[in-house]
Amino acid sequence: MTTSKSFGKRIRLVIADDNAQLRDKILQLLTPEYEVVGAAGDGKAAVEAVSLLKPDIVLLDISMPIMNGIEVAAELKDSATPAKVVFLTVHEDPDFLRAALKVGASGYVVKSQMATDLTDALNEASEGRSFISPVLALTNGRAGLD
Repeated sequence: MTTSKSFGKRIRLVIADDNAQLRDKILQLLTPEYEVVGAAGDGKAAVEAVSLLKPDIVLLDISMPIMNGIEVAAELKDSATPAKVVFLTVHEDPDFLRAALKVGASGYVVKSQMATDLTDALNEASEGRSFISPVLALTNGRAGLD
């Protein structure tokens, strides 16, 4: 498995989630291996942080105030921002997954699987591949994506 340190450069992240305690937990989980360059508590702040800080990956919650994560990802895609998008969300509904993929998501991680799936998703995204929490395939029969 490739890690973010494989080539001597740590992956730079912006974390966007409206739950401050969860942002702190994510920061603790990722800081040893990744460079977290910014955090945002709403979608508008996430767009601004990505524009200013130029991360490699933006980790987005879907349900955020002002702009939801899908809207943020669509705006980033429209502006040709090179940052990859990985969603970290409670939503296991295949409609949310389809919407995320439609706006160019490289990853989709269910929060209940964060401890096991998040670093895999970030590493896959950094290598130009995609990752979807395996629990979605198990509970939704490949999430209806066939």
